[in-house]
Amino acid sequence: MDYLQLFLILVLASPWAASTLIEEAFMECMFHSNHSEFLETIYTPSSPSYSNILEFSQQNPRWLNSSHKPLLIITPIQASEIQAAIVCSRKQGLQIRIRSGGHDYEGLSYLCDTPFILIDLINLRSIEINLEDETAWVEAGATLGELYYEIFKASKIHGFPAGVCPSVGVGGHFSGGGFGNMVRKHGLAADKIINAYLIDANGKVLDRKTMGEDLFWAIRGGGSTGFGVILAWKIKLVRVPSVVTGFTIRRTLEEGATKLVHRWQHLAHELNEDLYIRIYAHSVGGGSSGEPKTVEASFNSIFLGKKERFITTMKESFPELGLSAEDCIEMSWIRSVLYFANLKKDDPLEVLLNRIVSPKIFFKAKSDFVMDPMPETGLEGVWKIFLEEETKLMVILEPFGGKMAQILETETAFPHRKGNLYNIQYYLPWEESGAEAFKRNLHSIRKLYKYMTPYVSKSPRAAYINYRDLDLGTNKGSNTSFSEASAWGKKYFKGNFKRLAQIKTKVDPDNFFRNEQSIPLLY
Repeated sequence: MDYLQLFLILVLASPWAASTLIEEAFMECMFHSNHSEFLETIYTPSSPSYSNILEFSQQNPRWLNSSHKPLLIITPIQASEIQAAIVCSRKQGLQIRIRSGGHDYEGLSYLCDTPFILIDLINLRSIEINLEDETAWVEAGATLGELYYEIFKASKIHGFPAGVCPSVGVGGHFSGGGFGNMVRKHGLAADKIINAYLIDANGKVLDRKTMGEDLFWAIRGGGSTGFGVILAWKIKLVRVPSVVTGFTIRRTLEEGATKLVHRWQHLAHELNEDLYIRIYAHSVGGGSSGEPKTVEASFNSIFLGKKERFITTMKESFPELGLSAEDCIEMSWIRSVLYFANLKKDDPLEVLLNRIVSPKIFFKAKSDFVMDPMPETGLEGVWKIFLEEETKLMVILEPFGGKMAQILETETAFPHRKGNLYNIQYYLPWEESGAEAFKRNLHSIRKLYKYMTPYVSKSPRAAYINYRDLDLGTNKGSNTSFSEASAWGKKYFKGNFKRLAQIKTKVDPDNFFRNEQSIPLLY
């Protein structure tokens, strides 16, 4: 009996045996790549550390018990390991998934329904700050918290306009656009990327010059995992004042929350670009609390300046909120990072280095963009759903305008610019495990999303790729046509979707880099 016959018998007899043979073939390929030390950073399901490494960066426990687990986990310490893994994966017909911070809303950075290798970039997180030209090189496995911490260590007058959750990895966050609380002043994280290192489907390391401007355009807002593996980003730092001012004001329905949210819609995008006010709205009270159930809207703000100028600005532009000096907190920019992350602003800054959200909770999210203010009756319908549902539904409203209205839709792959008043994130966390809890909560958030249809963007009803949502449709891998993928692709990328598919077809014609919502080939 020859080797091929034996292989076929084992494959037909046992999926486990087939997996073992694939693992062995992959390991042998890596060994023969002239870097036997690679094997020290490869973990199989039988490795004692496999489960800990797999679960460490899974920020949403919805998939902790998933059967779709990687055949192998690689935690590279150098680019050549990733290059070899790409070559060996292609030889064995394996897919790969790339994980930096593990915040992918649908778990696509570490899940796959076909045999795959997980490349976890946790060891590739060095950050080099250059204050002479106000830039930094950031490896893709670093988190936003690590980046902010290193910037502050180097300079008290520099920052970076990215997200507010410190444990998010820069690899995926930047590639999807990346907006945070300086978006109205400086735009997206992707707008401040000036170079990148990417490993393509042939295992070649490319920079901006060698990848070309088309591919460089695509990975800034179009997601990177459909085009290659990002090793590092070069970013342009921004200047921040020595003192910034924040506040959080909470108002219930009984305290006029509806009228305040309605007013906010008309002005938040037109305010001074130093001012950013977002809204959290959710139900409070009810249940065992003994308090009557109502809805509370929290106005959460950061102003890039001192309190005196901030109060003057607010009195001129949003007097209805009733802001007073006692509501305002002056702090350094780095302390505002803690403040916006719901951490204690006086905590040691090393808390930013924590890569894990604690406690981990189940969640589902969806998104929308709003181009016209909702009427008060529309808002009242949202509150009614909050009060009727026995879930923890919330909406987060994030204002645009300012710098975002000055950048063309086609300047990067992220298209949601001028004309958008704000973005909505529908967010629903829950604590119970099991299929029933998942079904109940999924129904609740879909109900709210359906209700919002008349009030949000149309043709397409847009969505934000970093709030990934498989409800919008999925990619069938190499068999997905461009027209089929348009169901979700045009929501994320609008008119930029076709150009993204053209670039994908050029740089990865075999569709090696793919997931359930990766850019398809153009055919």
